[in-house]
Amino acid sequence: MKQAINFTRYIVVMVMVGLLLGAGLQVVTASEDSTTRMIPANFSELAEKARPAVVNIRTVKTVKGGGPVFRHFFGNPFGGKSPFGDKNPFEGFSGPHSEGGPSRNFKQQSLGSGFIIDREGYIVTNNHVVENADQIKVKLAMGKEFDAKMVGRDPKTDLALIKIEASDDLIPLEMGDSDGLRVGTWVVAIGSPFGLEQTVTAGIVSAKGRTIGAGPYDDFIQTDASINPGNSGGPLINMKGKVIGINTAIFSQGGGNVGIGFAIPVNLAQGIIEQLKNEGQVTRGWLGVGIQDITPELAEYYGAKDKKGVLVTQVFRGDPADKSGIKTGDVIVAVGGKKISSSRELSSTIANTTVGERTPVSIFRAGEGKILYVELTKRSDSAASVKPQPQSTDNLGLKLKELEPEMARHLGYPEDEKGVVVIQIEPGSNGEIAGIQQGDVIKEINRRPVSTPKEVTKQMEKVKSGDTVQMLLKRANAGLLVVEVTV
Repeated sequence: MKQAINFTRYIVVMVMVGLLLGAGLQVVTASEDSTTRMIPANFSELAEKARPAVVNIRTVKTVKGGGPVFRHFFGNPFGGKSPFGDKNPFEGFSGPHSEGGPSRNFKQQSLGSGFIIDREGYIVTNNHVVENADQIKVKLAMGKEFDAKMVGRDPKTDLALIKIEASDDLIPLEMGDSDGLRVGTWVVAIGSPFGLEQTVTAGIVSAKGRTIGAGPYDDFIQTDASINPGNSGGPLINMKGKVIGINTAIFSQGGGNVGIGFAIPVNLAQGIIEQLKNEGQVTRGWLGVGIQDITPELAEYYGAKDKKGVLVTQVFRGDPADKSGIKTGDVIVAVGGKKISSSRELSSTIANTTVGERTPVSIFRAGEGKILYVELTKRSDSAASVKPQPQSTDNLGLKLKELEPEMARHLGYPEDEKGVVVIQIEPGSNGEIAGIQQGDVIKEINRRPVSTPKEVTKQMEKVKSGDTVQMLLKRANAGLLVVEVTV
């Protein structure tokens, strides 16, 4: 009898679930505002609402000399071999057209996607879709075609803004909030993969803050929504129909989707889009510091209490950081009230801060918090020259030399890097035992900056036999390190 009652309850529950699914609804509780809401069991209504704003983009560009050249819409974010292998996935969409002469030019066609952001006719896409294009054609979902003009491009974030004729018939997409996006959230990609217009695919947000080596401001949303060549520049939208990303790259070794696609967060894109719209170009803020992520050892060395923030490894003379009083060894923990936890986050925040704006920068220095005010400028490249110094040997078993610009370049450091470079290490010496390597640059000894071999010798003369010395080193491709050497 008891088993019959349990079975009856099971049937009732299944019928109720069936009714919900039959109504096209699912109950979920993983919404961004932590409240229960209904999500469609299919994406029909969402697709019908968003697709009219998504456009197909065709470009024609002149490739000079040598023969036809194919350039993929998606660069390989992991470098090396093309993600499409040796096969051209757009074969049939493009081809050479001879213009005569021994070094013939060819007309190369390419395909991509974009989306309308207002009724004035502005359309967002990727830089690599329209870069160096002689002609840009835009086709709306309804089939109407326009000639588009270039408004502005930003290669560093792979964003571009183009424009077609304004019309009240244009249906724009609304921008969402990528900062509030959660891993596991449903998202939809719309575009023209392999020229198949108005293709809709769905998936989830697989990760946030991905760095794939595409540029200095990498901060990608990773998704498993199916993205392929031709989706580039199309929108990634949330379940409210708002844009939360611009599809820009895939990882693939065979040319097709393998469930790893990347989109530019809309919160990063919006400021760039506004600058392109108003100025036609992007101006980024420049602080004038060398930085690296802080390790627990460096946090202890510099007195960063919560072991968070970004370490200043170098301050460029005459730049905004120098003028505001920021020093090497400071730990930047916030800019403009926004907390900073990584070098990438600091670079992005500074780049998106208005040039000339008086910006508060919160730092830790020797364990104490300070707020300094910086007026950011545009980057001004300069390299300081350093006079060569004779070689010197100290009681650590190290042969040293003042770092020169040419040697700095050879070793992988900035030309204006300051410090004393290790050019030779005696086998079995205290320096070798401590892990010091040839090519390391000594920056400080017991928290005292050093820039010449003589200064190293002077600091070592203060150390008694058997004592332990703390040395701050910079190592190419590894950043700052703290080593302890017993002498």
